[in-house]
Amino acid sequence: MTLNDPAIVAEVTAAFHEYERALMADDIAAMDRLFHASEFTVRYGVGEVLYGIEAIREFRKGRGGSPQRRLGRVAIATYGSDFATANAEFFREGIDRRGRQSQAWVRFDDGWKVVSAHVSIEGATS
Repeated sequence: MTLNDPAIVAEVTAAFHEYERALMADDIAAMDRLFHASEFTVRYGVGEVLYGIEAIREFRKGRGGSPQRRLGRVAIATYGSDFATANAEFFREGIDRRGRQSQAWVRFDDGWKVVSAHVSIEGATS
């Protein structure tokens, strides 16, 4: 298995930044395209636990957009040509604590998709 093939890293990096742009613009359709449409897709947020794409979609529709943020360090690793992880630090406007985001990406026939995501804020309890 090839780790961190530069071409695969570039593909996942582009997908990661596409998702970040969609998140900051509250482009729900684009975010949905980048998450795997499956009952097995999971997203843990700062205050929510979502199992399945339908729960994730309902959450996005109801929240009115993500708080704006800037990215800190981003670490993308690829394992072979069809699996990757993306881990990022972020900083929300008006909050001094660092946020963290982890995503597992899988290449499907229709492109790279998030199958699992976890978002947290240091020291946050909900």
